[in-house]
Amino acid sequence: MSALGVSPPRSDADAKLRGEAVFGADLVRPGMLWASLVRSPVAAGQISAIDARPALEIDGVLDVLTSADVPDWRTGVIVSDAPFLAADYVAYEGEPIAIVVADNRSAAEAGASAVAADIEPIEPISTPEQALAPGARLVHPGWNRFAVAGGADVGRDGNVVAEVVHHPGDLDAAFAKADLVVEGTYRTPRQYQAHLEPKMALATYESGRYTIEVSHQYPFRLRDRVAQMLGVTPSAVRVVGHHIGGGFGAKLDVGLEAFAALLAQRYRRPVRMQHSALEERLVAPCRANALVSVRSAVRRDGTILATEVETVSDSGAYANNGPALSAIPMFVFGSIYRVGTARIRTRNVYTNTSPTGAYRGVNGPWLVFANERHMDAIADALGLDRREFRLSSLAQDGHLMRNGQPLEQVSILHEAFERVDELAPWRDVVSRDAGPEQAGGGELRGVGMAAAIWLTNPMPGHATVKLNEDGTATVITSATENGSGAVATALRQIAAESLGLAADQVLVTMPDTDATGYDAGSQGSRTTHVVGRAIADASADVRGQVLDRASQMLEAAPEDLVITDGVVTVAGVPAASLTLGQVAQAATWTQGPIAAGASYATPTPPHDPMCATGMLIKGWPTPTYHLHQAEVSVDPVTGRVTVDRYVVCQEVGRAIHPDAIAGQIQGGVAQGLGFALSERVDLDHGRYVQRTFKEHGLPLAADVPKVEMVVMEHADPAGPYGAKGAAEPPVVPVAAAVANAVADAIGAPIDTLPITPEAVLDALERSR
Repeated sequence: MSALGVSPPRSDADAKLRGEAVFGADLVRPGMLWASLVRSPVAAGQISAIDARPALEIDGVLDVLTSADVPDWRTGVIVSDAPFLAADYVAYEGEPIAIVVADNRSAAEAGASAVAADIEPIEPISTPEQALAPGARLVHPGWNRFAVAGGADVGRDGNVVAEVVHHPGDLDAAFAKADLVVEGTYRTPRQYQAHLEPKMALATYESGRYTIEVSHQYPFRLRDRVAQMLGVTPSAVRVVGHHIGGGFGAKLDVGLEAFAALLAQRYRRPVRMQHSALEERLVAPCRANALVSVRSAVRRDGTILATEVETVSDSGAYANNGPALSAIPMFVFGSIYRVGTARIRTRNVYTNTSPTGAYRGVNGPWLVFANERHMDAIADALGLDRREFRLSSLAQDGHLMRNGQPLEQVSILHEAFERVDELAPWRDVVSRDAGPEQAGGGELRGVGMAAAIWLTNPMPGHATVKLNEDGTATVITSATENGSGAVATALRQIAAESLGLAADQVLVTMPDTDATGYDAGSQGSRTTHVVGRAIADASADVRGQVLDRASQMLEAAPEDLVITDGVVTVAGVPAASLTLGQVAQAATWTQGPIAAGASYATPTPPHDPMCATGMLIKGWPTPTYHLHQAEVSVDPVTGRVTVDRYVVCQEVGRAIHPDAIAGQIQGGVAQGLGFALSERVDLDHGRYVQRTFKEHGLPLAADVPKVEMVVMEHADPAGPYGAKGAAEPPVVPVAAAVANAVADAIGAPIDTLPITPEAVLDALERSR
């Protein structure tokens, strides 16, 4: 029986169900110290003095460190703009300005609250619009002294962290030929990852090396970032991973770890740090708030002659991943639809707010929201059916994206339109929505759809597979189980399939940067595709070693041997067999253990390297195709939106573990619905307004419908048994599909998120 296409239990299920799994937040070490950060209470200001005396008077507080006690250089993922501790200027509320070290957590937190900081507030740059206004104050007056990794030109200028510009054609000539020009402006807020386990770190120091135990999505980046911050070589830092209580992108970069490591060296004792609930919210690397303006030149038959796109996203006080993510609009606009010539300009800007970062689907949800709302706007302006307009505009196989990369499988998206229509016929819904209930003052009903393309993150992965002497196998990798099940299910199944084992006979280690090859972490749906490919290659090598050794023991040619259910048998001679354990034991004591390692990184697809300026991400590897359709009811009296039906058609390459894919689709839709309808992360003069989950507006179980799913499988030749990415894309089209449905229901545009009852009532009032 194949180990693929079935849904065996997760390897971590029992421990998590019984409460026995050890998460980072559970870690305790004898003799450890606790530390807490003192954070700026203002969004922008000049530090004139920090008085540690009130904290030092608290029983249990041992020390208070300020910028004078820590490294004085700036670091960052791409732009080195962030200080270890703010010395004279604070750029956002929550920025660390001091560290309190104590014997216990309560003393550390009390000490942090007691430190007196004299900070003269400065009027903050609170929004991207303010940052880009003529004569705006510079968030970082010394921005041009910040080093950029590799000396890359990312288009920095004043408050602009990064700028990407694509302008290949004569836009004015195309617009001059248009029958109609359709314009739209689309606004989206920040979105908080809302993971359950707060960020933490436990650090020790011994023999010149730092060991950091943590719940983290990307141990090797953490290793390198801590080394950068401390000014040591990466090999001086070891990162050991534990179970992760959620991350969704929030645990991809450094947090508390460098502080804990510095203190462990200073005091020669283990040091533990952990965010409070408020800290977690104040400094979370939220999905960026953004503004997108789109202008299209169209003919009356629906042909799009040209498109002009301007995007502005909020980096917050520091660059983080902003320079890299600024390339993503290039892969959303003009990818699945034919849009003629296009000008795309995207800017990521500094503000005096908490730095933004990665959240499942990174920039995708707000970019697809703008793109798909605009497609509806064009169809409405031309009086065309919104589904038929999309179909007539869909690209064909071989279509070139704006970066010059050919899309070889856009026909999959054509199939998706057919598959969704078989399950939930568009014309049936449209005709029903046009019925008398729409005019009778009752609930308003609408339907919307959104299509998208999404990548499978390519970055490198490594795994070692070894056959144990009892016939089981162990996969040694620093790939992290972030909740998707990629490690707890799919990676085990891939090794099991290659070795003729059941999935429960394959073990997977916890991450350890000392014991494994480089892995780029749990991000971008890459684990099953990239690490799975490495495991498939390593397992093939192990299988070859098994057959070679068994052929000697059974006196048969390797090509005459089969491996089934952990047994090597001579084909057609069932009695001539050996267990994998017998083969492994024989090999161990004669030629050495059977093991193999392999690495994989997705090659960059063909593209035009000169397609744009400032572009760090050049290609869109291993694309997957998606179509979502939503049906909603809107109460015209209260403005409340109810999602009545939600259909997803998702292409995954090969469904290694179908239940895990279904879980990711359901979860992604839930997060997308929160972004679309209810979640609030508002800023007031640079400071977050919502500070608890009570105010946040996360969707509850009653708010999320059962998602109907169509999973399409089109094997990718490079993937392990054809698998592509599956976990990240389900969140990407949701806000667009729901907004299109709500706009259809109320007969008025919905171009700003979230779609709260107040927003619906305002839209209805404007449409009267």
